[in-house]
Amino acid sequence: MGLLDSEPGSVLNVVSTALNDTVEFYRWTWSIADKRVENWPLMQSPWPTLSISTLYLLFVWLGPKWMKDREPFQMRLVLIIYNFGMVLLNFFIFREIAAALWWYFVSKGVEYLDTVFFILRKKNNQVSFLHVYHHCTMFTLWWIGIKWVAGGQAFFGAQMNSFIHVIMYSYYGLAAFGPWIQKYLWWKRYLTMLQLVQFHVTIGHTALSLYTDCPFPKWMHWALIAYAISFIFLFLNFYIRTYKEPKKPKTGKTAMNGISANGVSKSEKQLVIENGKKQKNGKAKGD
Repeated sequence: MGLLDSEPGSVLNVVSTALNDTVEFYRWTWSIADKRVENWPLMQSPWPTLSISTLYLLFVWLGPKWMKDREPFQMRLVLIIYNFGMVLLNFFIFREIAAALWWYFVSKGVEYLDTVFFILRKKNNQVSFLHVYHHCTMFTLWWIGIKWVAGGQAFFGAQMNSFIHVIMYSYYGLAAFGPWIQKYLWWKRYLTMLQLVQFHVTIGHTALSLYTDCPFPKWMHWALIAYAISFIFLFLNFYIRTYKEPKKPKTGKTAMNGISANGVSKSEKQLVIENGKKQKNGKAKGD
């Protein structure tokens, strides 16, 4: 009976100790945060970043439902401006160092617009698990990177990734001009290959830092290696499915936005035929 009487008190002591340890750990983590960034926008608390990421995931879920019975948006000019704007932003990050890491973090939030534009143009097949996982985790996890390690080791990955994004957004910016230029953009598959190389280099660089005992949080090293490995599997799966598997025969249906590259709209002839308005004499209804 005495043992039973003592159990509630023991449980309460365990819970109290766990809560106190959690609070102390929380205070300790904030005490070692990078003082240079504590007053920068979005850096005072994780809640704005988590809120933006939550809104992003809600749009991924609700956006296709909202667009279900609506015509896809034609956003060629918006996409041209957006993609080349991202080229300039990533080129700036590639050239800079300390404060540019904050801009790199912000750029990951801006890249949520990639998904928004896909959904508004009813290209839901582009919003894959890889796409959402990549966008959501990059923005959310980089808040941690900026808050605690805004410089040094953290900059290598950001600089390399920004260089690749300069090339990637250049591709999408050019593709947004339309079909007349797309036939010259033969190098899309090499972007995926370049990204795969990036993840292997990241693992090698991080492993070298562990070997040389770089004064960088060890848990971040191991977390980065695990994160890069997850990307290798996902991007490799995407590459095989996209470029190595036999192409399925076409069914005669055209994608709702015409050519699948960024910002390309259908020709007038396609729209007339697809909407069922062409008559035997070649005139559309209402002509």
